[in-house]
Amino acid sequence: MGSTPQPRRGNTRQRIQDVALALFAEQGYEKTSLREIAEQLDVTKAALYYHFKTKEDILVGIFEDLNRPIEDLIAWGAAQPRTLETKKEILSRYSEALDGAAPLFRFMQENQATVRELSIGMTIKNRVLALVDLITDADAPITDQVRCFSALFTMHAGMFALKDVDGDPEEKRKAVLEVAVELVTRAHDPGSDR
Repeated sequence: MGSTPQPRRGNTRQRIQDVALALFAEQGYEKTSLREIAEQLDVTKAALYYHFKTKEDILVGIFEDLNRPIEDLIAWGAAQPRTLETKKEILSRYSEALDGAAPLFRFMQENQATVRELSIGMTIKNRVLALVDLITDADAPITDQVRCFSALFTMHAGMFALKDVDGDPEEKRKAVLEVAVELVTRAHDPGSDR
């Protein structure tokens, strides 16, 4: 089975989100009931309803908490000059944000159809497109646009493709980041062909 995410310390709301995400990842979103989440937490359904009315509310809460760094990154990046250094910094910060939100992204990968139907599906798509926009020059030729888009998807795919590969997780994250930076560097400066 998959690894259980490390529970975050803190309040009941966070505990509900952590347990729900573990159950969603283990047995699927559709097959997990609010009753099971309450039982796992050893609380009543009423206590659960106090914080969240539906499973989707729980998932949206998880998504908002774990993706706040990505929203902050988009806001930061939009205020920066479109230099290669800025683009590299965006990729570096995005890599760290993905690492912090790994349990959620694993759930989304394994439950793509469900995620597409939920409200967070469009939000995710819009955030990825906003990041692509920040690292792609407006007048870039299509090949360079593909390189920038591929850089982000390299980072997403790297989370899943390398999880079963032996090695230090931080070294694997840095390797994926290095490849993404190479793609964006090439797109930023097409004359930098090797």
